[in-house]
Amino acid sequence: QVQLVESGGGLVQPGGSLRLSCAASGSIFSLNALGWYRQAPGRQRELVASASSGGSTYYATSVKGRSTISRDNAKNTVLLQMNSLKPEDTAVYYCHANVFNGLGYVDYWGQGTQVTVSS
Repeated sequence: QVQLVESGGGLVQPGGSLRLSCAASGSIFSLNALGWYRQAPGRQRELVASASSGGSTYYATSVKGRSTISRDNAKNTVLLQMNSLKPEDTAVYYCHANVFNGLGYVDYWGQGTQVTVSS
């Protein structure tokens, strides 16, 4: 099993910044993709940003230019720095890890952290 522990959510004013962190631990043979999804009320969960083990990154169009994802392969951690936050960024943010456990690839999720952008 793999555990993902998230931190960094909260209430932020529009235009503000927030940093989300996630640490993976457990039976990790090889950590593939590590990133963040979010889900707003009444909407489907969507990919926000992801970082591969090789260093490539992906950003959703809605956050590109305002967000930076960084990953520490030695510590199995990932950070998401979000700037110029907008009310539409309000959602529960979930850390996601795609892990090779020696037999196959498995997706794991954190418990979620609430991000609310409001004045």
